[in-house]
Amino acid sequence: MLLDFHITFQMSRRKKGPVRSKKITVDNIEFKSGLEAYMYKALKNAKIKAQYEGTTFELIPSFVSVNDSYERTGNGKGEFKYRGNKNILNIKYTPDFIGTNFVIECKGRPNESFPLRWKLFKRLMAKDYPKTTLYKPQNQKECDETIKLILGSRKN
Repeated sequence: MLLDFHITFQMSRRKKGPVRSKKITVDNIEFKSGLEAYMYKALKNAKIKAQYEGTTFELIPSFVSVNDSYERTGNGKGEFKYRGNKNILNIKYTPDFIGTNFVIECKGRPNESFPLRWKLFKRLMAKDYPKTTLYKPQNQKECDETIKLILGSRKN
């Protein structure tokens, strides 16, 4: 009985945190995940040209915050102090693959900030690149479907 409790207690003390994907190298290109590498191979096999992480978009420009502001430093772990009148960095986004008229973002497990960044990116694309098709495959089956959709759009 005591042994069972000890095992359960040890298992519940596992370190929890963000899931990290393994970096994979294919054709001397280091991909941030296996899903990105899979998409690259699928594009290559289908002879669809796309650049990997070739373009970074500015979603929100830098600005100076003129407001008085009191907040914690160091991601909420530091001291609560005056942080007003500061330069605020821009928000950028680099999609995984960019082709002639498409963008692919392979996203197996999105982090906390991704949904907001993706919405801002979609807004920018709708405004500045309305004829570009966006794909966001989340698994290998959806990568394969993305290839079919891209090839199908070329025949029209």
